[in-house]
Amino acid sequence: MSKLIPLQAAIAEHVHDGDCVYAAGFTHLIPFAAGHEIIRQRKRELTLARATPDIIYDQMVAAGCARKVIFSYSGNPGVGSLRVVRTEIEAGRLDYEEYSHFAMITRLTAGAAGLPFLPMKSVGTLDLARANPHYKTVTCPYTGETLNTVPALNPDVAIVHVQRADIHGNSHIWGIIGEQKEAAFASKRVIVTAEEIVDEGVIRSDPNRTAIPSLVVTAVCHVPGAAHPSYTQGYYDRDNAFYLAWDKVSASREQTEAWLQEWVYAVPDRAAYWAKLDFETRRRLEVTEQLSAPVNYGAY
Repeated sequence: MSKLIPLQAAIAEHVHDGDCVYAAGFTHLIPFAAGHEIIRQRKRELTLARATPDIIYDQMVAAGCARKVIFSYSGNPGVGSLRVVRTEIEAGRLDYEEYSHFAMITRLTAGAAGLPFLPMKSVGTLDLARANPHYKTVTCPYTGETLNTVPALNPDVAIVHVQRADIHGNSHIWGIIGEQKEAAFASKRVIVTAEEIVDEGVIRSDPNRTAIPSLVVTAVCHVPGAAHPSYTQGYYDRDNAFYLAWDKVSASREQTEAWLQEWVYAVPDRAAYWAKLDFETRRRLEVTEQLSAPVNYGAY
């Protein structure tokens, strides 16, 4: 049965006030379109979890969607702090839990495996372990070594952007692989946004590239350009100028609210958002074709 529905319907049906939402993707394939739709639908009291919140969570916090953030490294990548998230945390208006990158992935891995926690080597997390009471320790039953542990993370909904998917949600990803697979298997519901919806035969032609199988997907949405200003390998480049510009926009509450009004609330969908980008920006983000070598899977 087809799971293909519009993004607006997927967010309305599967993201509820008070949910824990995990927007996956590390640098690459960040699901900005879904984040903007959550803002547009004025979802509230969300717990936003991500390894590196990126500016998508800065925007969602600015829009009043969040009561808490769970993260590792809260920053505007390559620029500095996430101004909105930091301001809200320091003002006591936003709850938070901070982990190392590896600890966040370990939490998802535990959640995906149905385990209550997983251990980690006790390296580089001494200050985090002191500041975050969710870090515990356990004695290894084989070596006697003291290990850190972190609890499983099982979000209510994971949102994953991919290059291509079929109507059932079987999804191909290439380029930088983040925590998409772990987030999908750990979550109760999974929304996939895809640059392209392709025939099942395309997915089956390269099965090892299927990072997200249909069995864990709740809804799949055709949303070209969904990752801007991050990038989608083979489709468009990262918009570094946007990240620099956001640092200035987010320095002022008035400027941030004006940006949200112009680029989210006043824009009905991602197609309109992409069309609103100026020609020079779209031209700058274009990528040339660089094909990989073919793989012969043989004959049956």
